[in-house]
Amino acid sequence: MRIAVMKETAPGETRVAASPETVKKFIALGAEVAVEPGAGLSASIADADYAAAGAIVAKDAVKGAEIVLGVQGPEAAALKTAAKGAWIVAGLDPFGQRARIDAYAKAGFEALAMEFMPRITRAQSMDILSSQSNLSGYKAVIEAANAYGRAFPMMMTAAGTVSAAKAFIMGVGVAGLQAIATARRLGAQVSATDVRSATKEQIMSLGAKPIFVESVAGIEGEGAGGYATEMSAEYQKAQAELVSAHIAKQDIVITTALIPGRAAPRLITDAQIKTMKPGSVIFDLAVAQGGNVEGSKPDVTVVRHGVKIIGYANTPAHLAADASALFSRNLYNFLSAFWDKDAGRPVLDEEIGNAVRLTLAGKVVSERLLG
Repeated sequence: MRIAVMKETAPGETRVAASPETVKKFIALGAEVAVEPGAGLSASIADADYAAAGAIVAKDAVKGAEIVLGVQGPEAAALKTAAKGAWIVAGLDPFGQRARIDAYAKAGFEALAMEFMPRITRAQSMDILSSQSNLSGYKAVIEAANAYGRAFPMMMTAAGTVSAAKAFIMGVGVAGLQAIATARRLGAQVSATDVRSATKEQIMSLGAKPIFVESVAGIEGEGAGGYATEMSAEYQKAQAELVSAHIAKQDIVITTALIPGRAAPRLITDAQIKTMKPGSVIFDLAVAQGGNVEGSKPDVTVVRHGVKIIGYANTPAHLAADASALFSRNLYNFLSAFWDKDAGRPVLDEEIGNAVRLTLAGKVVSERLLG
């Protein structure tokens, strides 16, 4: 079983899909691991580190590979020398890169989209969305603090008192929870909101103030797999009024709301930005999916009404070493959980296999894509 680790070619992608740690573990399972030269350099991993772990570092790493690992999906043309029916295991962006998925099917590859990993207990260690979102929530607060022209914590000095920054986190998933924790550690006064009422206790457990719509009864906002759903017009109106009143008092706002397979919901309008104090900062973690904030642009600092709006197209890539380490473990945990020693390869079960599999035997088979 030859496992190939490709050098990422997408603009701005600094992560790598295997670490020396996971290379050793794959070899211990009985696999051969081949790594393209320079694959880990942007994540602070030298070719010599892979070689020391037992990997073959070679330009033709993909040749004969039965499993190809990637952070983002490689182009089908780059996989011509891979084994027939090879597995492509990566974050494949199935909705945004449908043409590439079709190309995988045409070439006979079995594409496994790691972002389609079901949100079940036994798959938690395989969930790339959670591991990368955790780092994104942290980085969003650090970047917002860097762009903010004042200190985060309250400081009592001989020259007077510096007030603590007020930070508001919109969306309390994995990224939002880490953003709350990070802002609290930096000394900010933190508040947070979410459409899922079950998150109120989580917010309070981290020492933040929950901001929730109480006037609309029967709102849960919990969709399949723990994701938020799109809310009713009545709820959206009530939430907009509540947020508008609250956001005007905030110094830092972090938005994290995403709906799988759809454009990011609009949470903050230009009119709401106008009510914020000059010098305030908004970090839009959903900017790559259309943005939660009106006027936000990927990798560009936009200033509207004196408010800085920032966001990265690929936030985890700004923490390449740690993001790669976690991503690599997600891939190893996935493949090793199904490793059949007799077959010398992983054999997927129906629950997880059917969830992540996009293509098989020349066809697109994912119900989420076909639906």
